[in-house]
Amino acid sequence: MIGPKTAALSLTSTRAAEKGRLLSALTLATLLWFGLAAIALAQDTEAGDTDAGGDGELTVASAIATFGELKYGEDFEHLDYVNPDAPQGGEMSFSWASGGFDSIHPYTNQGRAAVLSSIFFESMLTNTADEIGSSYCLLCESFAYPEDRSYVIFTLRDNVTFSDGTPMTADDVLFSYEILRDEGLPSFRASIPRTIAGAEVVDERSVRFDFNPEAPLRIRIQSAGGLPVFSRASHEASGLDFDEARLEPLIGSGPYTLGEAVSGQRVVYTRNRDYWGDGLPINVGQNNFDSIRIEYYGDSVAAFEGFTAGNYHFRQESSSVTWANSYDFPALDRGDVVREELPDGTIASGQSFVINLRREKFQDARVREAIALMFNFEWTDETLFYGLYSPIDSFWENTDLEASGLPEGAELAVLEPFRDGLRPEVFDEPAFATPPSNPSSAFDRRQAVRAVRLLEEAGWVPGNDGLVRNADGETLEVEFLNASPLFDRIINPYVQNLRNIGVDARLNRIDDAQLSERQRNADFDIVTDHFPMTYEPSSSLRQYFGSLGADESLFNVMGLADPTIDELIEVVISAETQEELEPAVRALDRVLRWERFRVPQWFNANSWVAYYDYYRYPDPLPPYSLGFLDFWWVDPEAQQALRDRGAI
Repeated sequence: MIGPKTAALSLTSTRAAEKGRLLSALTLATLLWFGLAAIALAQDTEAGDTDAGGDGELTVASAIATFGELKYGEDFEHLDYVNPDAPQGGEMSFSWASGGFDSIHPYTNQGRAAVLSSIFFESMLTNTADEIGSSYCLLCESFAYPEDRSYVIFTLRDNVTFSDGTPMTADDVLFSYEILRDEGLPSFRASIPRTIAGAEVVDERSVRFDFNPEAPLRIRIQSAGGLPVFSRASHEASGLDFDEARLEPLIGSGPYTLGEAVSGQRVVYTRNRDYWGDGLPINVGQNNFDSIRIEYYGDSVAAFEGFTAGNYHFRQESSSVTWANSYDFPALDRGDVVREELPDGTIASGQSFVINLRREKFQDARVREAIALMFNFEWTDETLFYGLYSPIDSFWENTDLEASGLPEGAELAVLEPFRDGLRPEVFDEPAFATPPSNPSSAFDRRQAVRAVRLLEEAGWVPGNDGLVRNADGETLEVEFLNASPLFDRIINPYVQNLRNIGVDARLNRIDDAQLSERQRNADFDIVTDHFPMTYEPSSSLRQYFGSLGADESLFNVMGLADPTIDELIEVVISAETQEELEPAVRALDRVLRWERFRVPQWFNANSWVAYYDYYRYPDPLPPYSLGFLDFWWVDPEAQQALRDRGAI
């Protein structure tokens, strides 16, 4: 299965959201590493003596849950939210309007990987869209571990084959782990050794992962079980280094293979008719399309026109202006296209203007807060977004993990040992949130007065030319990087507000390739990015907020490096019960918000979708995924009816 992470396609802006929730989130095996690694206390399904590791009694299981019980037992026939009788066939087609691609290899920084280019690969474990913290065997038939979880032994199913028909062996699993650890993305190279100490082949179908003793118990088993597996032979036959971009993908075991890749135009993934996993209960009702086609466009305007012209047939809308004003084209009026708002129960993506802390001018949190005060969300939402969005305060917005009010009880107990290393506001004031602005005017004078005062306190005072300057006479230059024309209308009023208080702000619109390169090299003042958190956060926090990630992770965009935050992250990672985890997450949320390294933007509590009226989905949808690539299907009779009247 592709997995419920396709919920990541619930976007709330144009280029920025696509980048944050598709380029990052649609490398799904990468998400399996960072997401599944956050879930790792096992629910026992069988215990007994085994000599698999030579260490006496092991627990044998085929599924794990962090806290509580698994929803699905050993004898489940299919997931509750799928249609087990869904027909297989047809095509899912959608668009991409954020730069082209020159690679089908998602595990390297070289080149730009095509959307969904991790679709070829599976992992030992997979998750579901109606549970938090549960995961089930996919490639493996079972796994075994001792009481102290010092290691785990995965046993492959006996029928797993790669898409070229060759059997998957434990050696392929070992190879995938080792090359990701040694040559993969920096995030893999930094994170894997912190949890996994080593691995070895036990026999042709079994591989053992040994864990570092300091690795928290709950992240161990699934940190290994979430790694993608690809064919050693396919890599060796390519003659390329692993970190080189390539247009011929590595071979995986997934339900789709590469059908067509035309750089700058389209990429097509085709069903593997000999997919080994058809019929598995975890896969029943999923992977229903014969092909998945992604059409590339130069910008979002052209992409929308392509949809109205019928060049592709499913669209998840990311523009409030388009959603409010442009859905009046003939196909919709005739009823050939359906327009719906579907509930989205997932954590808000954390879409924000992100400030580069590596730059000296942004070191003072008062400067960062002053910059944040001049973004008027309320006016932006009412004037530009038709009141369709909600504000973001928390990194865990839309959940009960967000901090609120003053810290107390268990949360205060988590924070207290770190008091000397934290800002006083963490303890003395409610969780930080940018105060609401005046919705009737883009420029809020009350907020401006406060921002000017903060700048003056930080040493930036107005000069004769109206621009604020520091003691060295330097102006406070703030450059917003942006690659989307549609985002200009949002940034330009913000820039003007900053200029009104003396900040030398400007918008620099560049192409997507330049934006990616400058962000990768930390050569920016402010960019739009995302902080997609999980319900049971763990090792991924080091990548987003840890000091190590400031230099080695693509996800720590702002370059945050604070030893106290590092320690607090470890408290979250080490939590072994729900009662320990929740206050620790709220404490971390509170501390991160008081760092003020981002200007939160907005989120949408619904998924806006439009599609030609032959796609179908289960009703009700599961709470944690839209799943249009996973468990939607084509109604062949409805499709033929549209063809008969020339609608498609």
